[in-house]
Amino acid sequence: MHFATRRFTKLRILWACCALMLALGLGLSVTSAQAQSTDLDPAEANVETGTSALNSLLEVLQNDTARARLIEELEATLIAADEAATTVIEPVEEGVSLGRRIALMTQEVGQEAVATLSGIWSSLSSGQSVFSGLSGDEFNILLEALPDLLLVIGITVSVFLVLRTLAKRFYARLGQSAERAGFFRTASLFLVSNVTDLLIVLLAWTLGYLVTILAVGEFGSIGIGQTMYLNAFLLVEVGKVVVRTVLSPAASGLRMVNVTDHAAITINRSLSLVISVLGYGQLLVVPIVNRSASMAAGSGVSALLSLFVLLYLVYVVIRRREGVANWLSSPVDTQSQPDTEADEIAFTSNPGRANGLMVGLAKLWHWIVLAYLSAMFVVVMTQPADMTFNALLASGKVLAALIVASLVSGWLSSAMVRGVTLPEDINKKLPLLQPRLNRFVPRAFGMLRLFILTVVLLFSLDVIGMIDMRAWLVSQVGLQVTTSIISVTMILLVAFGLWLALTSFVDYRLNPEYGAVPTSRETTLLTLLRNAATIALVIITLMFCLSEIGLNIGPLLASAGVLGLAIGFGAQSMVKDIITGVFIQFENAINVGDVITVGGITGTVEKLSVRSVSLRDGHGVFHIIPFSSVNMVSNAMREFSYSVCEMGIAYRENVEDAKQAMHDAFDMMMEDPAMAEFITAPLEWFGINSFGDNAVVLRTRIKTVPGKQWAIGRAYNGYLKTVFDERGIEIPFPQQTIWLGEAKDGSTQRFRIEDASKAADAGAQSSFGTKTEQNKTKPKENDTEGSEDDSTSG
Repeated sequence: MHFATRRFTKLRILWACCALMLALGLGLSVTSAQAQSTDLDPAEANVETGTSALNSLLEVLQNDTARARLIEELEATLIAADEAATTVIEPVEEGVSLGRRIALMTQEVGQEAVATLSGIWSSLSSGQSVFSGLSGDEFNILLEALPDLLLVIGITVSVFLVLRTLAKRFYARLGQSAERAGFFRTASLFLVSNVTDLLIVLLAWTLGYLVTILAVGEFGSIGIGQTMYLNAFLLVEVGKVVVRTVLSPAASGLRMVNVTDHAAITINRSLSLVISVLGYGQLLVVPIVNRSASMAAGSGVSALLSLFVLLYLVYVVIRRREGVANWLSSPVDTQSQPDTEADEIAFTSNPGRANGLMVGLAKLWHWIVLAYLSAMFVVVMTQPADMTFNALLASGKVLAALIVASLVSGWLSSAMVRGVTLPEDINKKLPLLQPRLNRFVPRAFGMLRLFILTVVLLFSLDVIGMIDMRAWLVSQVGLQVTTSIISVTMILLVAFGLWLALTSFVDYRLNPEYGAVPTSRETTLLTLLRNAATIALVIITLMFCLSEIGLNIGPLLASAGVLGLAIGFGAQSMVKDIITGVFIQFENAINVGDVITVGGITGTVEKLSVRSVSLRDGHGVFHIIPFSSVNMVSNAMREFSYSVCEMGIAYRENVEDAKQAMHDAFDMMMEDPAMAEFITAPLEWFGINSFGDNAVVLRTRIKTVPGKQWAIGRAYNGYLKTVFDERGIEIPFPQQTIWLGEAKDGSTQRFRIEDASKAADAGAQSSFGTKTEQNKTKPKENDTEGSEDDSTSG
């Protein structure tokens, strides 16, 4: 048994070694061979070892039990090897902490920054090598090339200046016409002006080409110098046309930016100088120097021209920094202000609060521009001419993007200030459409301006090489982001359009001046429809937007269901309000405009929702009553109404006379068209309703349209008072009867009734010593009669 175990262990070792040799492709020796005698020959030892190993392996494979054990051991070995590899890799990943990673990253960034700055400083230190190719003969070379170009320059410049001078009056007339014209006419005048300017440039350029081919040198041929000048002239003047398109110095009515005439002329002059120096210098002067002198001299001339432009721009920025800052910090104004100073740029401004971002930019704009010019100085001094030209081209692209973005943003700002103005007929039909648009459009334009700023920033970073927007846009992430933005924008626009159409339809249907006058029921249902549809549209739009940006709304819907259930248990009163309100609407118990009594409060319904009703009582107090507190609804506005009159007459009056008077008063009221149109039936006579303390109460009733019973009742009371007064029918009023008790002998207390005026005269006579006779005592009957009259009138 012991021998078998030792044999199996030996065979397992041999099989493992053979497997490793087969896997690695190496002819390794078995370690057990080293236990053999050292006196054997190495070759014989290897042969013996290999033979014994093969025999042992053969024996293991022929034994089923040993073979199974060998397979299990190999599988266990592989598992152990995998676990070992895992344990080796994990410490490597977890060994570097987050702080160390940040430190390594900042170290790398710092080293790269230091290396870059060192390289720039070294290049600037040796910047004189840029001008080392200049020998001083470059000016003579240009003078030698001038005679061949003098005729072409004279012709093209002369023709161009003459045509420009003649066209200025035409531009001025176009500008005056544009100030009084609408949008489309202004756009057409703007197009005519710019096309004319471009045609003048093309005409001068074509004439220069013809004169050069036909009159200069050999007939039908043109020199390389003339070709370079004409090409430079075309490109430079086209660039100036672009500048004049934006600034329009000769026609303020066609100006795309909000600056004064003097500012437009000053900016146009400065930009024209920069374009001329760079254009003619890089396209004409530098090629001539390269051909006649050397490439190094041409690079030096290019650097000199670039430095001149940079110094000029620094001078302009420093001088005009306050004027531009005032223009940037001023709010949008579509009207130009008159020029204030002849030597300064007078930008348009008006008092008011400006945007905070623009105020901050106004304070720092010159530092930003100076930093850019400093970067361009580094490029000019350290990079070759073609790299400088590429940098200038990139700067031109960024400047063009900024100009276009500024124009679009300025137009949007002007539109935000002006607001949306709809035609008068649309405002009459849809009175709330224009206010809704004026609440939405400025916010939408503000978001659009922010989007334009973002696009310009990303485009600028792409042009200068800091990011690769094209690669990002075609990547999977870029496509997903752009698709999501477009989808969400379209969803929001469609949702807003649907909401605007729905609310406009409700407004049009509720407008009594157009179409059929809406009933109270229709007004209520349309109002509820607008509110419910708005809530549903907001929820659906939100879910679609979340789905488009990649969020799974399934868990959100489940969470909303659970949350709604929890709110339902916690807010049972609100649920009761909603359920009661739904049934009230189904039963058509309340409509907007009805006079109702709910919860002990009577008033006119001003607002109705599925949860509450809003009333305003006769004193102007506004009440909001939840439906959960409503046990009974009393509506005075259903189908028809009654004005009930209970008229009291004295007991001595004839009831028939009073009845006839009441019918006559009703007939008089029916003669008034303003009252008769609201009365739907004749006067109903009910007769004597009750016997009061001082009056006999008669009752009548008038049937009216809903809501007019109170007005009809007040008018009928007025006619009744008039008729009763004319016919002497007494309308009782509160009276008191004084009763004096009698003694057993029938005697009672007497009242002395005197005339107040006579008593006053008697008092005056007694004060002057005049004696008058006292009146005799009146008979008892008169005293009794006077008592009765006083008690009656008391």
